[in-house]
Amino acid sequence: QVQLVESGGGSVQAGGSLRLSCAASGSPYAHYCMSWFRQAQGKEREVVATITKYDRTTYASSVKGRFAISKDRAENILSLQMNSLEPEDTAMYYCAADGKGLTQWLDSCAQESDYKYWGQGTQVTVAS
Repeated sequence: QVQLVESGGGSVQAGGSLRLSCAASGSPYAHYCMSWFRQAQGKEREVVATITKYDRTTYASSVKGRFAISKDRAENILSLQMNSLEPEDTAMYYCAADGKGLTQWLDSCAQESDYKYWGQGTQVTVAS
């Protein structure tokens, strides 16, 4: 069973930065996709950024150019660097992993249903 533990959330002023980390148990090669999702109060959970086992990255249009996803295979840590934060970025942020490391190719992994493992979430609050 893979465990994902997020850290790094907090409260910042608009324009500030935060770095989220997700420590994963098990093999660093166990997943095809790893992503950060977020869920704001009263809204549906949405994908923020994804990195594949081939290190291909994709971002939601609302965060492109401001956020950067990365993966440290040696430490088995997924990170999300968030810069130029806006009040609209306020949400609970979740790390997710799909458990499909043996898959050669996936067309997409942008849906919640694509992921088998989830962290408990870390809160990010951006004040205006």
